[in-house]
Amino acid sequence: MKKTLLRFAPLAAACLAAGAAQAQTVLQVSTWLPAAHGATMAQNQWCEAVEKGTHGSVKCNLLPKAVSAPPGTFDAVRDGLADVSYTVDGYTPGRFVFTQVAEFPFLGDSSTATSVAYQRIYDRYFAPLGEHRGVKVLAVFTHGPGIIFTVKQPVTSAADAGKLKFRIGGGNINELSKLMGWNTTLKPATDSFELLSTGVMDGTFFPDESLQSMRLQMVKHATTFPGGLYNTSFVFMMNPAKYNALKPEERAVIDKVSGEAATRLFAAGWDRTDAASRDIQKQTGVQRQMANEAFVNDVKARQAALEDRWVAAAEGRGLKNARAVLAEFRAETQKLK
Repeated sequence: MKKTLLRFAPLAAACLAAGAAQAQTVLQVSTWLPAAHGATMAQNQWCEAVEKGTHGSVKCNLLPKAVSAPPGTFDAVRDGLADVSYTVDGYTPGRFVFTQVAEFPFLGDSSTATSVAYQRIYDRYFAPLGEHRGVKVLAVFTHGPGIIFTVKQPVTSAADAGKLKFRIGGGNINELSKLMGWNTTLKPATDSFELLSTGVMDGTFFPDESLQSMRLQMVKHATTFPGGLYNTSFVFMMNPAKYNALKPEERAVIDKVSGEAATRLFAAGWDRTDAASRDIQKQTGVQRQMANEAFVNDVKARQAALEDRWVAAAEGRGLKNARAVLAEFRAETQKLK
């Protein structure tokens, strides 16, 4: 009898291993940014945390190619073309309103301060209203402070900017640019190299890290603003059917490593790459200047109307006392500086 059991032991072990393999869930993960980009790396760190927390029962497969162009990523995750990805809310103008609060000027001097404050406000006020319906929201975040980058000439005033053509990523900065009278074109970040290298555009609005991740060596001038000229809001998301198909204990792990925990991963990556880019800019001779008081005040004057417009639009979608929410958001960013 003992010999019989020993003889079948390898077969039993093989069956158990096969059962374990069958029980494993693989998440198909898409990114439209380069593999070395901080956001892609943060997504990979989240995947590692999921695999560790589930003891390998849930793993990620980073797809070799994005399943969609950046503007279509939200719908791609919603429809199951990918299980996990992130996108810029402003790439689909008019679709999201609450998210615009994270895109206003002068919010914070780091991705961490703005992103964590945004995640907290999102959890308190925006998530219950379901503006990102169709996906399972894992986290929200912003990039670092937005800067004006130009190829041939510096921008020292609103009038200087009005003479040039810029690529922008959408969101509040799109509306602000219109009010400022600037010539801007809404294009994904991944189009920037071609637009600037061919002279179709004179400059772009980006955080520091993008000079390196988008290979924009042609940029020679930067105009910064206290707290940033703008921010860009991102949503990190999962296909809801894939999430709901997981075991309860696996969903609990996903929840634990998402929210503010995931936000901090993305924000830390952005701050790290922003700092590295600033060091490289010093070496490559990018001329940096802070916008003067008159330039800042010009922006504030135009932005005030956009904040009034946002309050009305947000309350129209069910957010109560939107102006107080905005004030709370700003106070939260200050606490995190």
